Amino acid sequence: MYELNLKDGIINKGNSLRIKRVMQKAYRGEGIVTAFLGGSITQGCHSSRPDTCYAALVHKWWEKKFPGCKAEFINAGIGATTSLFGAARVRQHVLSKAPDFILTEFAVNDENTELYKESYEGLIRTILKDDNLPALMLMNNVCYDTGISAEEKHLEIARHYDLPMVSMKTTILREIQNGSIKAEDITPDNLHPNDDGHELVASVITYYLDTVYEEASKEGLFDSDISVELTGVLPDPVTADSYENALRIKNYNMSDPGFNVELNGFRVDDHIKADFLDIFSGGFEASQKGDSITFKTVCSGMAAQYKKTIDQPAPVAMAIIDDDEDNAVILDANFDEDWGDCLYIDVLKSHMELKEHKVEIRITETHEDDRVPFYLTSLIVCK
Repeated sequence: MYELNLKDGIINKGNSLRIKRVMQKAYRGEGIVTAFLGGSITQGCHSSRPDTCYAALVHKWWEKKFPGCKAEFINAGIGATTSLFGAARVRQHVLSKAPDFILTEFAVNDENTELYKESYEGLIRTILKDDNLPALMLMNNVCYDTGISAEEKHLEIARHYDLPMVSMKTTILREIQNGSIKAEDITPDNLHPNDDGHELVASVITYYLDTVYEEASKEGLFDSDISVELTGVLPDPVTADSYENALRIKNYNMSDPGFNVELNGFRVDDHIKADFLDIFSGGFEASQKGDSITFKTVCSGMAAQYKKTIDQPAPVAMAIIDDDEDNAVILDANFDEDWGDCLYIDVLKSHMELKEHKVEIRITETHEDDRVPFYLTSLIVCK
């Protein structure tokens, strides 16, 4: 129905050796695991069914290309989340499943800034250094009305690590801008694709995979016993790389060695997590002014992950690092948007000396008619 210049979608060809190793494994009939990590577009927002989102369609490419292979599918998309959260959760939500092929997308949730260049690099390094040495492919979505994305900063990382990256800016957006595609036909909000839009996004990704498949065929990787040897050695980081070893402190690991958590009015949320997308669970909550929770741990940076809610009014808190109340960070649980509650992250402080630091999160403002408590989902710490 729609025509794209798919070749222009490849904005960094990258080293495809890891992908070829997965293809060789799939061709031999060995089981593989494909995983997709990103925000709401990866999750499948505005696709009519889970199997019509781009991630599911790319997984189907693997199944069709290698019909003798049993391929497992992991969709680790969580709406309104950034690569900073991705770096902190990738081990638990993705790498723990031993994936062979991973695709990540955070270009419309990350801002085009040095902060997200650094968190994106931390995510990339964490994946590439995993013992399973998974193949990693990167893709960038885009806002179809403004053209805004974090592609510039993400592309710097892709080039540094010689990773394949494809772009919706140089494909779908270009056709919208020249009038060949009407934005309203493929997206209801100029951001999240409908089924036709998801199909277009998938086509940009699978075009690149087709080129790798053709290269692998010409190299004889499907007709021989050639083994593709890999190494996990990486170049030095281009940023301060604070987020490579990011961790989340939640109520289920608060007693782990190295974490010192003190509750003074905050209480543990005993809600049992129902499924992967039950994101407001495993945290801590408080309702009264003066309630606090204190964390002490060795780290070089901290970020608070909390619920911003449309159920207003809601409490307001402050985060105080190392007793420096003059430079406290305000954590306002009241959300200005209307699309739903948001799993929000505020960076409290970065690039500190790696030693034990303390952060106190204290409720500073409540209201008689507060509809919900302040909900701290986790404290993200950088090691």
